Amino acid sequence: MVFLSFVYRFVTNFAFMAMVYFSLNFMEKYQNRAIIAILVLVYAGMRAASTLRAFFFYQKLEKLEAETKRLQAPLNAGAGGTNVRKQVVADVARLRRDGELKSYMDLFFLALIVLLCVANIMRQ
Repeated sequence: MVFLSFVYRFVTNFAFMAMVYFSLNFMEKYQNRAIIAILVLVYAGMRAASTLRAFFFYQKLEKLEAETKRLQAPLNAGAGGTNVRKQVVADVARLRRDGELKSYMDLFFLALIVLLCVANIMRQ
């Protein structure tokens, strides 16, 4: 399922980039092409801001993981059920890492889309 989530994210980002590319290249009037490019740039900016905010969330989550591991160390010596706690922390770490990879993928495609839009605005 993890691999499918990465494939899904890649396909949706690629489809969005392809849609932007074809819509900008098939516009004949410069004014219409510029308006669409500016609207896509605004949307890409909002998505990039959301993705960057997610990185802030992942950073806080990483600090929480480290604190949980630190607090869990004394409990590992005495109490039972430590395997469940370790598994929960490992699952959270894996989900955080996967989320960061998906965010990097989003930022890469958004950067490509911004380059497409700027190139189409600049050409006449």
